[in-house]
Order: sequence, then structure tokens, then C-alpha cells
Amino acid sequence: MSDEEHLAERVEFIHDHFQTDAIVERYIEGRELYVGVIGNHRLQVLPVWELSFTKRVGEARPIATGRVKWNSRYQKRHGIVTGAAKGLSEAKQEAIQHLCKRVYRSLMLTGYARIDLRLTEAGQLFVMEANPNPQLARDEDFAQAARAAGLEYGALLQRILTLGLRFEPTRVG
Repeated sequence: MSDEEHLAERVEFIHDHFQTDAIVERYIEGRELYVGVIGNHRLQVLPVWELSFTKRVGEARPIATGRVKWNSRYQKRHGIVTGAAKGLSEAKQEAIQHLCKRVYRSLMLTGYARIDLRLTEAGQLFVMEANPNPQLARDEDFAQAARAAGLEYGALLQRILTLGLRFEPTRVG
């Protein structure tokens, strides 16, 4: 069975058994990067953060599933860590942050959001998702990246609240 036949079979299974649409994504090999953006008009882009699989075993693709994101025992067992992206040139970091600002503005996001990307070995960037409500817990990626940028947790939360209170939608037409 070809990959396309297997895919069509799986989509049909989802339609038949769950009575819902199916989303199909193409896997892109590369580094998984996260970039927080804060602001309404004037934007602050946080340092580039990375999800790393330090104990990658066999052919399993490193995908950020629910267990990868939320199960601390699973994370420890499989060496899954997040932190400031290492080994990126200053120019590459700036290019990533610039792209994230463009995505944020293009989607008319406000307050705060996290842009998720893949960076291939060849240096090509793919935007995977714009998350308009990322996890804000003190020990999660967004707050950790903010701390790395000099914005402590309490100040981060206050800034997000202030941005929300000051937000005024732009009228079109």
C-alpha cells in the first residue's frame, strides 16, 4: 500500500468513525522552535526557544505530542527539554524573530502569542502554528523566554493584563 493510499484510508476511518473532518499535515524534519511575541502595536519578540529530544531512539520522529508537552515523567525518560535555542547565528535569530513579528501582525494577533516553527538543516524556516494563548505557567516556555529577556514573571503577567485592558480594536470600512 502506498503512503497516499494509507493516508486516504486513515482519513476515511476518521470521517466514518468520528463523523468529523480530518487535518493532514506534512512532517518537516528539523529543529522545533518557539518564539513569544508580546504587544498590540509596539511588539517585543522574546528569545528563540527550542524543544529538544536529547535521547532520540530509532526512527521515531520527534513530534510534540500531548505526552511530550505535559507529562514530566515521559519528558525525563526520553530526554525532552526546552531552553534557549543554541547554535543559531545572530543573523538567523534576527531573521526568525522578524518572521514571527510578520506572522503576528498578519494574523492581527494582540496581547501575546507564541509562533511555532521548524528550522531545517538547510536553514529553511516553516511556520507550523501561531498559538494566540500559549501556556503562561511560571516554568513553561513563554515565561522562561520572557525571563531570559529580562521580564520577570509578575511583570510579564501585568504587562499582558495591561495590554488587554488597553486594547482597542481597529475598525475597518
